[in-house]
Amino acid sequence: MEKKFKRTLVTSALPYANGPVHIGHLAGVYVPADIYVRYLRLKGEDVLFIGGSDEHGVPVTIRAKKEGITPQDVVDRYHKIIKDSFEGFGISFDVYSRTTSNTHKELASDFFRKLYDNDKFVQLESEQYYDEGEQQFLTDRNIRGECPRCHAPEAYGDQCEKCGATLSPDELINPYNADSGNPLVKRKTTHWYLPLDQYQPWLEEWILGDHKEWRSNVYGQCKSWLDAGLRPRAVTRDLNWGIPVPVEGAEGKVLYVWFDAPIGYISNTKELLPDTWEQWWKSEDTRLVHFIGKDNIVFHCIVFPTMLKAHGDYILPDNVPSNEFLNLEDDKISTSRNWAVWLNEYLVDFPGKQDVLRYVLTANAPETKDNNFTWKDFQARNNNELVAVYGNFVNRALVLTKKYFDGKVPAVGTLTDYDNAIIEEFVNVKSEVEKLLDQFKFREAQKEAMNLARIGNRYLAETEPWKLAKTDLERVATILNLSLQLVANLATAFEPFLPFSSKKLRQMLNYPQFCWENLGRTDLLAEGHELGETGLLFEKIEDDAIQAQLDRLDRIKKENEAASYKANPIRPECTFDDFLKLDIRVGTVLECTKVPKADKLLQFKIDDGIGTRTILSGIAKHFKPEELVGKQVCFIANFPPRTMRGIVSEGMILSAEDNEGKLSLLTVEPTAKPGSEIK
Repeated sequence: MEKKFKRTLVTSALPYANGPVHIGHLAGVYVPADIYVRYLRLKGEDVLFIGGSDEHGVPVTIRAKKEGITPQDVVDRYHKIIKDSFEGFGISFDVYSRTTSNTHKELASDFFRKLYDNDKFVQLESEQYYDEGEQQFLTDRNIRGECPRCHAPEAYGDQCEKCGATLSPDELINPYNADSGNPLVKRKTTHWYLPLDQYQPWLEEWILGDHKEWRSNVYGQCKSWLDAGLRPRAVTRDLNWGIPVPVEGAEGKVLYVWFDAPIGYISNTKELLPDTWEQWWKSEDTRLVHFIGKDNIVFHCIVFPTMLKAHGDYILPDNVPSNEFLNLEDDKISTSRNWAVWLNEYLVDFPGKQDVLRYVLTANAPETKDNNFTWKDFQARNNNELVAVYGNFVNRALVLTKKYFDGKVPAVGTLTDYDNAIIEEFVNVKSEVEKLLDQFKFREAQKEAMNLARIGNRYLAETEPWKLAKTDLERVATILNLSLQLVANLATAFEPFLPFSSKKLRQMLNYPQFCWENLGRTDLLAEGHELGETGLLFEKIEDDAIQAQLDRLDRIKKENEAASYKANPIRPECTFDDFLKLDIRVGTVLECTKVPKADKLLQFKIDDGIGTRTILSGIAKHFKPEELVGKQVCFIANFPPRTMRGIVSEGMILSAEDNEGKLSLLTVEPTAKPGSEIK
């Protein structure tokens, strides 16, 4: 039997306060969480929505050091930017606090101390990288070195951004401090660890046995971790920014951010409800739901539940509907590369269009696999769906009512079989949308809500009330009454998804608030009810606005390429006499063709100023033969002839190759005569 709960506590992952939030955060966590909370509120359920900024950890210290300011300066700045962005997008937190609050510091310290006093930790000594010049232990993100997989020169201690490999600092070749550039040594240090391995049998039963209803991506990742075998995980680290470890002999150590941050859900609830917070966290009739991205699955499904279990006083999560990642224009969103659509910038570039982004991100929600955001799709969904379907139906229904019935809801007359068929199509929308939202299928639920608008458009298109107005006004009244009831249903159905436009639509209908319980009814607007001022619910987005965003991304891509490019190392020294041995000359390409059955070879016929010669070059995958005819190329003239594929090659065409294998042919001005020597 399904357990009945009195209340629902919804948390959303705490974003790092070391930069703004972007559309990946919105799509992965905050929009789906907000949809769910708004839906529960509309149903009249007791629900709390808890959010806040994660203000400790290494990313904050790295940014502070780069900017020459304190970590507190960093988090103060970005906490406000993030909080304002969420408010701007209508993310309806009951509280949005921070992990530098006094309430959080006290609660996190008490949480650690209880586990410490009850011998829930193990104390272990390990060797970690240390910068003797800076006199500090380094975090994984502070360490760089050569990637052991692809040999990129600046891989991080936890990941190589070039090949995507997950790494540990011990795997890096020639590791160094990313900030100081100093080489590193290993030094012993002692920390407290949460012994996850001791909780593995319980976790296997609790997750794999009791929570098979979790999303397949969540369940699968948990199973993968459990199958690999859990190991103790450090809950403290050597750092000067964070919550000090509250035991003697722990000077210079703070709570590890992964341990500190999820306790923020509890402390933020306590800050909001200082007298009643415990019923939300310690009562078995509270349902706890975590909304997160896939990079946080292990923390919210394995680590945090183990912390709660070890403590003993708290409830465990009932569901963890994690999303996968959202890409941007077919490339991974990256804050370090500025490859993102930042929410604070979107609010400036597209004022009043919060719901457009909410709609597009939900339509493309990466619920079980990674998905992609493109500006062209953003424009198309706005213009072809929100404007042409939803907005068009609403506008026609309201404008026709203004025209024929002075803006008052007309009386409904005798319903035809077609009217009843239309009613039958939308009376079940409540149960359909509810079923999908209860299963955290937000993309399908929004699509179901949009079907109401499609039904309405089809109804008006097929009944054509504007043609009946001169001959059968009673029939027109029935058609428009039914259309207006459908518009009212749309305002309610879209309330969780598009709160700004639903509010605007309620104002147009002159109806302050609809009840979710009445969704699907055909008597929401009484006969004679006077409508408000009509207007466009959505506006077209023009090409120039989209092109401006694409141009911005193109500039960022070029800047990243320029900033990240590093040439291959210089080869060993050679002498000037060595160089003089090479006879490098200019030749005019007379003919260029592909060599049959040789994917890489091009055959050149060159005018070398003395006669003609044939040269084979393995550059067929980089150039089209017809584009090279007439070029003034550089070639080595005094290499001994070499036979390849039965063809004698008399030299070597010169080209430049970057460290990613891209070729550029070495050419000279057309005024250089064939046979000119390169000196």
